Amino acid sequence: MKSRAWIIFGLLALIIALPMAMRRKTVTKTSETADDRLVILSPHNETIRQEFGEAFAEYWEKTTGRSIYIDWRTPGGTSEIRMVLDAGFKAADDIKKPGIGVDIFFGGGEPDFTSQAKKGRLIPLRVFTSQPELFVEGGPIPELFTGERYYPKDYVWVGTCMSQLGICYNPDVLARLKIPVPTTWNDLGDPRYAGNIALADPTKTGSVARAFELLVQAEMQRSADLSAGWTAGLQLIQRMSANSRYFTDGSAKVPQDVGQGNAAAGMCIDFYGRSFAQELTTQSGAPRLIWIAPDHGTTLSGDPIGILKGSENEAVAQSFVEFILSRRAQTLWFGKVGSPDGPKERTLHRLPIRRDLYTPEILANTTMPSAHPYADPGNFTYQRELTGAAFNTLRQLVKIICIDSHEEMKSAWHALCDAGMPADALAIFSDVSSVNYAICGKGDPILDGPDALKAAERATELGEVFRANYRKAEALAKSHRP
Repeated sequence: MKSRAWIIFGLLALIIALPMAMRRKTVTKTSETADDRLVILSPHNETIRQEFGEAFAEYWEKTTGRSIYIDWRTPGGTSEIRMVLDAGFKAADDIKKPGIGVDIFFGGGEPDFTSQAKKGRLIPLRVFTSQPELFVEGGPIPELFTGERYYPKDYVWVGTCMSQLGICYNPDVLARLKIPVPTTWNDLGDPRYAGNIALADPTKTGSVARAFELLVQAEMQRSADLSAGWTAGLQLIQRMSANSRYFTDGSAKVPQDVGQGNAAAGMCIDFYGRSFAQELTTQSGAPRLIWIAPDHGTTLSGDPIGILKGSENEAVAQSFVEFILSRRAQTLWFGKVGSPDGPKERTLHRLPIRRDLYTPEILANTTMPSAHPYADPGNFTYQRELTGAAFNTLRQLVKIICIDSHEEMKSAWHALCDAGMPADALAIFSDVSSVNYAICGKGDPILDGPDALKAAERATELGEVFRANYRKAEALAKSHRP
């Protein structure tokens, strides 16, 4: 019995020790042993955090002879980070403290950084004076591209990589449903997709909120009348939402479900699409998931970094930002594992912001050898004045119109499909006059206002309008059935 116990004990010890033995040597230190420390608030996934943390630690030790501990804080997506920052700075202001114990905000959408900058929470970045050659006209990092801003006039944040919102689809599911491959956002509103679209909640993730904004603006730019384009954009969101199986809180679930065949297509950011396309394949190696940028329906936005006011390690933080924009660190975004300056563990599938990296020699060692984002003709130019002020309103409208009343919406949509889309019932289903461009196009003052109680009352009031419309459209559609 004793020998058996020792065998079991030995096996348990081996199971516990094996991961430790297989773990690669790390140059980042613990908080107790490191010479320096950096606290970073980020929505980036573990792979990105590990690759950039390790790369910077190597650089820091090589250039300064000092070790560093990087304390990554990851409360969730940018919506959760916004709440953390709001609560932290409110508490700091109450006790007259300059900062919140966090040095860097790394990752998210430009609207999130612009919002923090307006609140005075970001400080100027040294990289603009230490490496001005990066930002000269025609240089590696443009100020604007596809209408998207890659750094502001006051230099308090800068884009580190590029993101593109698009469509992911499962070719096998499309073939089974006999649906053509989607090429535009409008394709996802086709009734043949009913019950087979995967979407994420834009109030939970900034990238998805931006996708819905771009979708609406694309319709506005196509229309001769801005108000009509706004209406067409909201109605397209309605059709897509009516086709959707669910609205998930996490945007990464969308490509996962599409790749596994639980949905035919969905809205997805580029790096999630590329990552799951690599991981999810058939036994023959064929892709279970394909990601595309919809024709003239998306832009290339920057994914920024900034240093927070009151940073306790500002000098180190400024060096981290400079490192992130170096050729060495930029290559991490799309390099192959083990390639020169590439990641050590897993590929990141992201587009670096520096346009001087898109050369044949560098691209040959990347996961995207044909990537030329600065020469992509399929984008459109974002015009901030059209929908920028309505960014937060739009994400709330999607929740009110499509998420809170999703069951009523889907029931009405199926009735419309069964009845052959009768015009009178479809008109009621698609009535968005209560949130037209004149009312919401520059941001709804109540939904976006400081009074949470009034905002909730406004949301409830609008929600009842749309629920009533869906119930009325369903009843009318059913009356048209043979």
